[in-house]
Amino acid sequence: MTNTEERADGICPLVYQCLLPLSTRTVNHLADLLRRHLKAIRSRWRILPPGKIAVIVLAVLRHDQRLADMAGGNNVSESTVRRWRDELIGLLAAQAPRLDRAPRKVARQGGEVVLIDGTLIRTQRRTGKADRRNYSGKHRSHGLHFLALTDENGRLIWISAARPGRTHDNTAARHDHILAHLRGAGLGALADLGFRGLDNDILDPVVVTGYIATRTHKLTRGEKEANRVLAVGRAPVEHGFAHLKNWRILTKLRTDPARATRLLRALLVLTNLEINR
Repeated sequence: MTNTEERADGICPLVYQCLLPLSTRTVNHLADLLRRHLKAIRSRWRILPPGKIAVIVLAVLRHDQRLADMAGGNNVSESTVRRWRDELIGLLAAQAPRLDRAPRKVARQGGEVVLIDGTLIRTQRRTGKADRRNYSGKHRSHGLHFLALTDENGRLIWISAARPGRTHDNTAARHDHILAHLRGAGLGALADLGFRGLDNDILDPVVVTGYIATRTHKLTRGEKEANRVLAVGRAPVEHGFAHLKNWRILTKLRTDPARATRLLRALLVLTNLEINR
C-alpha cells in the first residue's frame, strides 16, 4: 500500500494494488482494439497509454470497481474513466457474433446441435409503473431477460438484446426467429421445458425439450431416461452463463436496456477470449 501526494488539508489518500484474474491476451486484445480505433478517428493521444486504459476498464468490468475510485487511483477524472469504459464496451460489442452468422459457423466447424437457454440479469429496482414489466415472477426479482446460444461445450456463440424481465423464453425466441436461423444452418437445439411449444414440427423438430409430467400423465421409465440424457447434454449451457456472470459488473446492473445489450455482448467477446486462451 503506497501513499500519494499529501493534500493541503492533511488528508493522505491511499492507493492499493489488486489482482486482476485475466490473461495478458485479453489485455492486449483490448489495447490493440483501442489503438486501431484511435488511428481510425485520428486521435493523437489519450492521457494514459492504451494498455493502461485497457487494464482500468477491465478492472471496472471484472470487479465492478467504482469509477471514482479508479479515477482517483490513476489521477484522472471520473468522467474520463466513464468515457473510456463506454468507448471500449462499444468497440467490443461490435465484435460480438450475429445470429445470422453464429449458427452457420458452428455448422462449418462440424457441430450438429447448439444449446439454447434464457437468463435473468438482475437490475436495481426503479420506482414507477414503467419498471413493473422488468419484474420476473419466476425469479421474484427485477431484471432484464437475455437469450443465448452456446455450442455443445458451453461456449457462448450469441446473445440476444435485453428485454423486460417478465419476457418468456418462447416469446424471445420467436421474436429473434431462432427456428428459422437454426433450420437455415442445419442445426438442432437442446432446450429446457421452458421452450415447450416453440417447435411444433413433429416429423422434423429442431428444438428438443424433453417430457413433462401432468396430473393425468406420469412419466414412463423411458421418458425419465430421455429427460436425464437431455439434462446431461444441456449442462454446458449453464457453464457458459457462469463464465459470463463472473464479470461482477453484472451483479446488479445500473443501466438501461440498450446499454445493457452492448455490455452483455462486450462481455461475451471477453469471456470467449478468456476461455479460448
